[in-house]
Amino acid sequence: MNIIINGASSGIGKETALRLSADSDNQILITGRNEAEMKKMANESVNENISYVKLDLVQIKKETESLKHQIYNRFSRIDILLNIAGSLVVKDFMKLSDDESREMMDVNFFGPAALTRLVVPLMPRGSHIVNISSMGGFQGSSKYRGLSVYSASKAALACLSECLSLELAGQGIIVNCLALGSVQTEMFLNAFPGFTAPVTPQGMAEFIEWFAINGCRFFNGKVLPVALGNP
Repeated sequence: MNIIINGASSGIGKETALRLSADSDNQILITGRNEAEMKKMANESVNENISYVKLDLVQIKKETESLKHQIYNRFSRIDILLNIAGSLVVKDFMKLSDDESREMMDVNFFGPAALTRLVVPLMPRGSHIVNISSMGGFQGSSKYRGLSVYSASKAALACLSECLSLELAGQGIIVNCLALGSVQTEMFLNAFPGFTAPVTPQGMAEFIEWFAINGCRFFNGKVLPVALGNP
């Protein structure tokens, strides 16, 4: 399968890319800000099936044509798109600057939306878009101080997933969203210092790998909570 993972230079995205690369039949294109880490992942890939594109989702509007060129030169079809990238600034709403709020919306919503728009023309029937949201953006879930815009941006991505599943149904493209609970990542530690999450990045990556490949057989247009604890 040909797979694009948006936000794979660290954390859950990195671990998911490494798991998917264990299958020599997969060709994986990863994006992220940390070019050195992505280059290392590509060089150390046992099956030599990871390539990368440095991408700052805040700048995706400026980089759209270059990104499209690089994707279309690598692939004639895309079987799975995983939007995992995330940005978090922990501050009360009234203290957040416009720039901080816009960066979270760019990375968590507008960037994945723009990348999806680029990739969809290459996706055949039966392909799968998986957007990674958060329990913070899941309707009716517990909310936490300092996470207002982050949660709102993830809620927007979840709603977009539901809407796209309808718009793309005629093309046979499946769209789902996973609302992740607490995972022991740098972002989680920033949001909840002193807490220990019940799931490791490796553990969550194992589930995301399975869902990306198999979830399209059972779900479409769903926002699924994936959480053991609170937070």
